[in-house]
Amino acid sequence: MSHNVIILGASGYTGAELVRLIATHPTMNIVALSAERKAGQEMGQVFPHLRHLNLPKLQKIDEIDFNRANLVFCALPHATSQAVIRELPADVKVVDLSADFRLRDPADYEAWYGKPHSATDLQEEAVYGLTEFYRDQIEGARLVAGTGCNAATGQYALRPLIAAGVIDLDEIIMDLKAGVSGAGRALKENLLHAELSEGLGAYSAGGKHRHLGEFDQEFSAIAGREVKVQFTPHLVPVNRGILITSYVRGDANVIHQTLANAYDDETFLEVLPFGELPEMKHVRGSNFCHIGVVGDRLPGRAIVVSVLDNLCKGSSGQALQNANLMLGEEETAGLMAAPLYP
Repeated sequence: MSHNVIILGASGYTGAELVRLIATHPTMNIVALSAERKAGQEMGQVFPHLRHLNLPKLQKIDEIDFNRANLVFCALPHATSQAVIRELPADVKVVDLSADFRLRDPADYEAWYGKPHSATDLQEEAVYGLTEFYRDQIEGARLVAGTGCNAATGQYALRPLIAAGVIDLDEIIMDLKAGVSGAGRALKENLLHAELSEGLGAYSAGGKHRHLGEFDQEFSAIAGREVKVQFTPHLVPVNRGILITSYVRGDANVIHQTLANAYDDETFLEVLPFGELPEMKHVRGSNFCHIGVVGDRLPGRAIVVSVLDNLCKGSSGQALQNANLMLGEEETAGLMAAPLYP
């Protein structure tokens, strides 16, 4: 069965990544692409690496006939997404890549994003899009909220450990390194090559990063009590990738076995042999997440390292994985390409 899909925000990195992935999908057809400032242009003008594809011209959102679509990917900024999605036809499925529907409590959204939510009715029905943990709900959902890329990377490392009770919930430290594409395509002075290259810096330290709202929500729900992690992100001069080093208290061998058991049947989640550590480059351009565990020199402590591609498994690949479930397609369709290396 063929499915018509629309991508809103196609001139951004996640929109372009969706186009790249869907180009090899066996049953999805892109029938419309939106980009407000670049409306009227060909996608190949905006992203020359997609020049070989036969794609519709970019349009403004209000020019698109949404009744043509089975599913809409919404790769718009937060706050914009909720306004657009509430106006879509009720029978069109939606995968939202923004932050607008990730937090279930409207008060949490306002606390982290600085303004009240304007579509709380939709917020109530949205399913959190961490595919491997919400698969059953996603299959029957009309609206799926894609996770934050940083939040996904950390959750894959820690969710099974919290659920199994094999780590101390009050001693979790997460150190993140993120590639620059996670900041989007808009021009920003601190992201210029001369400003960013040959350097490394922390940002949003001290509990200010918005993805902490997702960690608080998800980890606390699993544990049945409040769980708050220490989390510091760092911007590194690479285009793609997220690496999180999580420092936890627990038996390293038990932690490794718990993760290996949890992900034994998961196509996209790979737990490395004990003592091996993953690298960003080993998942670049793919929908795979690699996780490694080593013991610390201090007894009773362990280090868990998780990596994924922020634009793929952390965003657009995750969105396509969820869309496959929502449309009754094979979950892995369009997503089995090997990572790009070197």
